[in-house]
Amino acid sequence: MVQHSTGPLAGLLVADFSRILAGPYATMLLADHGAQVIKVESPGGDDTRTWMPPTRDGVSTYYLGINRNKRSIALDLKNPDDLAAAQELARRADVLIENFRPGGLARFGLDYDTVTATNEKVVYASISGFGTGAGRDFPGYDLMVQAISGLMSLTGDPDGSPYRAGISVFDVMAGLHASIGILAALHHRGETGRGQHVEVNLLSSALSGLVNHSSGYVAGGTVPFRMGNAHPSLFPYEPLPTADGELIVIAGNDGQFRKLCQVLDLPDLPDDPRFGRNQDRTANREQLRPLLVQRLANRSKDEWFRDLLAAGVPCAPINTIDGGVALAEELGLDPVVTVGDVPGVRNPITFSDTPARYELPPPGLDEHGEEIRAWLKN
Repeated sequence: MVQHSTGPLAGLLVADFSRILAGPYATMLLADHGAQVIKVESPGGDDTRTWMPPTRDGVSTYYLGINRNKRSIALDLKNPDDLAAAQELARRADVLIENFRPGGLARFGLDYDTVTATNEKVVYASISGFGTGAGRDFPGYDLMVQAISGLMSLTGDPDGSPYRAGISVFDVMAGLHASIGILAALHHRGETGRGQHVEVNLLSSALSGLVNHSSGYVAGGTVPFRMGNAHPSLFPYEPLPTADGELIVIAGNDGQFRKLCQVLDLPDLPDDPRFGRNQDRTANREQLRPLLVQRLANRSKDEWFRDLLAAGVPCAPINTIDGGVALAEELGLDPVVTVGDVPGVRNPITFSDTPARYELPPPGLDEHGEEIRAWLKN
């Protein structure tokens, strides 16, 4: 099978035995930058094919969002011929990525030890929910990890119930970590000629991704709590009401606070000892908030957005996703690409010499099965 793509990863063959989100997201990122990705699906297909609504032409948009630039082959690993094809694909691959439960591929001879016996240069990436130790049998669903990691304890109103994030944030984060690990291992292989096993789990990605909160606990002994949209270490850093709705207002440093006060015509506040430094503003937020809100109530959020941004004060309207896409278009970020007749979100990484490719729309189940089977027999 001949690859005609370009990109920094052109020439790499990725055997994608993953499904749902973390693995497919990682392999789409690799495919966008030139890797040839063969998506191995069960005869029933990736679960996300059935996660709907919404749909486009009867196909789940969830599936469409994370599977472009791939070729699909449906293999029943309990069928001897299909298993032989899967094993041959693993033997030829530069990268194999899987998110079966730990040890789940051993009975098919597709585990790391067995694959490396015939393909010692392979970078073999495994994504699990809770690692390969005592948590190996835990199902790896993002919502479980949001609950267990502590994220949900931080999300929602202080006196309300915990909430999940609006996306499967740790699946995406684990996919990113898997991509980083794969690229690092490929660099190591280029230096040494040896592949290796890259392992990522959602709980570890979550604890890393909780950044200041997890650090606050492990380094400072502080267990954080829900603060709604407020920030534990900065103020203002939250939505504040204007004449016609809320506007995100941020003072990330003392200079930005001074600029905010200039636009709001509150010139004395930066020199008030209660508000001069960030730690003062954070400690005295209940005294400062009403002073800011009183001024903001005089004008619309769009008027404040324009003037504050022009003065160098970070702020933002609270959009729905259509508004976010529209602003990205207005800013010239070209957020939408169409592959075939399927629109998708542009790869977020740009290169000066090797732009991302958008060659193949998300494949139908086993769309390239005949072609791939013939190639594997040669």
